[in-house]
Amino acid sequence: MCSLCGILGCDDHWTNAVDRPGIFTRNHDSQSRRAETGRRLRAANAILSYRRLKLDLWQGRSYVVSSPTGASAVFEALSHLWPEAEALAGRDFDPLDDSLIAWMEAQRA
Repeated sequence: MCSLCGILGCDDHWTNAVDRPGIFTRNHDSQSRRAETGRRLRAANAILSYRRLKLDLWQGRSYVVSSPTGASAVFEALSHLWPEAEALAGRDFDPLDDSLIAWMEAQRA
């Protein structure tokens, strides 16, 4: 996706920390939405660092995942993260991969 589409894209995907009328959320104000976004970034980066990738917020409404070589991809919702990360890493992110699980456990120690 080009950068312009990332800026103009929709911000109401269910993975985004936005307040939705009639739906329970603890993200009613901008401070709690920023905190939730930060928690999601930290969780994703814990997994992405296994393949030496990094996720950041871009322009306050989109995301950018980047590799150590400088390659990057901009996308609008976290639902697009894993396909983009796999494309940059050149390998899958299998949540049941024994080596990934062992690496994540070692990171917590």
